[in-house]
Amino acid sequence: MTRWAVCVQYDGTVFSGWQRQDDRRSVQQEVETALSAIAGAPVVVACAGRTDAGVHAFGQVVSFDTATSRAPQAWVAGGNSRLPPDVSFAWAQAVPESFHARFSALSRSYRYVIWNAPARAALVARHAVWVRYPLNAQRMHAAAQALLGEQDFSAFRAAGCQSRTPMRCVFSADVWRSGAFVVVEIRANAFVYHMVRNIVGSLIEVGQGRRPPAWIAELLAGRDRRLAAATAPPGGLFFAGVEYAADYALPAPPKAWFPGFPEGAAT
Repeated sequence: MTRWAVCVQYDGTVFSGWQRQDDRRSVQQEVETALSAIAGAPVVVACAGRTDAGVHAFGQVVSFDTATSRAPQAWVAGGNSRLPPDVSFAWAQAVPESFHARFSALSRSYRYVIWNAPARAALVARHAVWVRYPLNAQRMHAAAQALLGEQDFSAFRAAGCQSRTPMRCVFSADVWRSGAFVVVEIRANAFVYHMVRNIVGSLIEVGQGRRPPAWIAELLAGRDRRLAAATAPPGGLFFAGVEYAADYALPAPPKAWFPGFPEGAAT
C-alpha cells in the first residue's frame, strides 16, 4: 500500500460542502469517484479541513491509501480528465505512512475576498462578496491583531459547533487592499464553526467605521456570539492552504487561485 497526498482546488458555489452526502453533490464524492476510477478500486480520502456549502478552496489537501501503482502525474492528469470543471488536482505526492491530511496539519489558512466598489462586478461575483460602502483595510488589519494567540473564540463560534472547546490559536491575521479587493487571511491551528466568516462580518463593521478597531478585542473578551456582527456570506471564503512539517517536503500552498486576484499580503 502507498499513501498519497493530493492538492485539490474547487469552486464551491454549487456544492453542498466538502463532506459526502447521500442526496446532494459534494466535493468529497467527486474526488473519491475520480481517484477510484484511476486506482481501479474504491478510494476513501481524508481532508485537511472540511468546507461548508458555497466555500471554495485552492489549497485543500487530501490523503489516501491505495495498492495501485501510479506515477504522481497520473493521479493529477487522470483525475483532472475525470473531474467536473469546478474541481481539479494541482499536485500529487507519495508520503510516509505517518502522514495524515488532517492530523499532520500544523496550521490551516483561510482567505476571504471582498469586492469593495460602488458597483458590483459580475465576473467576480462567485468568488468575492460585494460590499458597496468604502472599507478601511488598515483599520480592519489593526482590529484583527486582537485575534492573535491562543484564546477563547466563543464570540465567533456559530451555534451547532461540535468542537469540544472554543479555544484556538491564531498565528497570523492580515487584512489588505489590492485595488477594489479587500482580503482577509487568517492562519490558525484550527477553526471553530463559521469562525472566519463571523470574524469577517465584524471586521466589515470596523472597516465601515461603525465600530472602533478595539471592538474585536471587546467581543473576544465578552465571549458572546450575539454581540458580534452577522455572519459574512460563504461565497468569498477560500480554504487557502495547509502547513505540514518540512520533513514531508510537500509543495508550498499556491499563492493565488486565479490570475489577477491578490496573491498575498505585501511584505
